[in-house]
Amino acid sequence: MIEGLTPKQVVEELDKYIIGQEKAKRAVAVALRNRLRRQQISEDLRDEVIPKNILMIGPTGVGKTEIARRLAALADAPFIKVEATKFTEVGYVGRDVEGIIRDLADIGYRMVEDEAMDAVWEEAEKRAEARLLDILSGAKKPAPATPQIPPMLAGIFGNPPTPVPGPAPDQTGADPQRLEEERRQAERVREFTEKRLKNGELEDQEIEIEVEEQAVSSMQVFSPAGFEEMGFNMQDMLGNIFPPRKVTKRTTVAEARRILTYQEAERLVDPNDVAREAMARVEESGIVFLDELDKVAGREAGHGPEVSREGVQRDILPIVEGSTVMTKYGPIDTSHILFIAAGAFHVSKPSDLIPELQGRFPLRVELKSLGEADFARILVEPQNSLVKQYTALLETEGVKLTFTDEAIQEIARLAQHVNEASENIGARRLYTLMERLLEDLSFHAPDLGEQTVTIDVAYVRQQLKDVVEDRDLSRYML
Repeated sequence: MIEGLTPKQVVEELDKYIIGQEKAKRAVAVALRNRLRRQQISEDLRDEVIPKNILMIGPTGVGKTEIARRLAALADAPFIKVEATKFTEVGYVGRDVEGIIRDLADIGYRMVEDEAMDAVWEEAEKRAEARLLDILSGAKKPAPATPQIPPMLAGIFGNPPTPVPGPAPDQTGADPQRLEEERRQAERVREFTEKRLKNGELEDQEIEIEVEEQAVSSMQVFSPAGFEEMGFNMQDMLGNIFPPRKVTKRTTVAEARRILTYQEAERLVDPNDVAREAMARVEESGIVFLDELDKVAGREAGHGPEVSREGVQRDILPIVEGSTVMTKYGPIDTSHILFIAAGAFHVSKPSDLIPELQGRFPLRVELKSLGEADFARILVEPQNSLVKQYTALLETEGVKLTFTDEAIQEIARLAQHVNEASENIGARRLYTLMERLLEDLSFHAPDLGEQTVTIDVAYVRQQLKDVVEDRDLSRYML
């Protein structure tokens, strides 16, 4: 959780995964800290403090999306990344912008549900183990109770006969001593089975269990935008009409334990409590990353039937400035959701956005293009650097990779060269170069056995010479 971290510490955490872009890191760190500060002020002023949304301006591949994603992970906040170009203005076939909040609500619900399931998982395992023991030891299910006829139907069907007071007759006609012996025998079987189950001796034994199968699970709805605009859960609405039916499944004890544990955890979690907590978390700490905002920037006259980019902006405006969106979990107020917009703005400018939308993104941060020195750091410094990733992948085959410093510098130089010669896609160029560099080694790794391979400058130049020499090929590289 982010609550104990200062803005400086947030930036330090982001530095573990993102190289450079200090201004953007500071901006998001302060915006996140302001959320914590808002929770500590008086309630009458709390609703008046709105988040200071951020507009990131910079070319592709410089870390805009990664900053927002890592920030949400630090804050344990519901996060969604959407492209502004996916949406159309009201009245046209396509996704409604309110679908952003509905998708964010789904993400928040899954987050809270996972946390709730983790909290009851230990108890669910105990209950699943008891159910497994009942199945393996052949425990009999209790006889169903005599159904009671409601008073309003008593005149139609009549009441069942009233049982006569006194000791219940022995339905089996068996001797009580024999019944007691059978009970003791069942207890011994259960104890013996429990011991074997705990020792793991029955994990591969096949048993039959009952699982719920939703009757409408295969039902599909075909429409331009589904039922998301209706604001209710179609599955829940039809749940009473088509209740889940139980089917018998034959599986191993190990797999049955997993299935039964999940079933018990679901029973222990109240979906209404999960929904309430999810809505509160989305409203108070949700983060929406709105990418490619520059693609809908511009002001057209609006003549003709084509979709207006300005119309999309006007549809985005209400959820950014604060409105209530109906979801299947309930209404969600977007007033305190943090919106982080991003775009390259090569052709258009932030001033091309409609004034109302500009005003809702008061913080503007420019991210600089990455150079050769940045690429060299990106290859080795982050905790999830490409060098660490490929080293770990090939080590599973017994091949240990080592990169010389000169090789790292050469890869960075080539990435800068290709970006200048063709399209500048920033750090994403490193993915292509690293994949091409280690292509042969990855292909033959299973046959090489245990050995150490050193990647030096000569190896880099040999494997990547075609990328540098062939301008036509590098032009289409992603």
